Amino acid sequence: MVAPTANTFHPLGEEDSSKRRQILDGGRKVFMDLGFDGASMNEIARSAGVSKGTLYVYFADKSRLFEAIVEDDALEKSKIAYNLDPKRDVETTLREFGRTYIGSICRPGGGSSIRTVMAIAERMPEVGRQFYGNVLAKTVNRLAEYLQAHVRSNDLAIDDCGLAAAQFLQMCQATLFLPFVFQAEPAPSAERIAHVVDSATRMFLATYRAKPA
Repeated sequence: MVAPTANTFHPLGEEDSSKRRQILDGGRKVFMDLGFDGASMNEIARSAGVSKGTLYVYFADKSRLFEAIVEDDALEKSKIAYNLDPKRDVETTLREFGRTYIGSICRPGGGSSIRTVMAIAERMPEVGRQFYGNVLAKTVNRLAEYLQAHVRSNDLAIDDCGLAAAQFLQMCQATLFLPFVFQAEPAPSAERIAHVVDSATRMFLATYRAKPA
């Protein structure tokens, strides 16, 4: 049986939005449990509680559905509230930023989309680029803009704020993210996150805090 082609137009009513959300949530669970290759449209329809015909009305195939889930995850992560007011002192801001960032990527279920995108990025490079640009790069850029503001006010001495921002995020991930994303360890506790982020903050400021004239 040939799958029906996805409609190019859906009514934008509340029921349509609710049904689409239902499908995204069901698909996310299947991709999380089975991975991209193991997931099937039959299993996704069953998980979402919709007919296979309804599923195909919204998404032509599981690749399109997965792309929509990645986009949805990116949107949710973009809503994470980072207080990067340039008027706030650097040490406090970095500690809060790091804890919030690690808490978001190391929460139970939080690494699933990253794992799945990593697994299929070579075959679906556009999905990889979309996830990187809309989630990872945006986070680095937001922090880099904050650091640049403090370079201008002579609190920090940084030649490349984009590099420095990426370095800080990598230091915050140390011993936390890779064991979590590869399921070698459970999600870290708030106390463990605070310990690692505090260490990252001290190392960062030891390198980049402006020296007194």
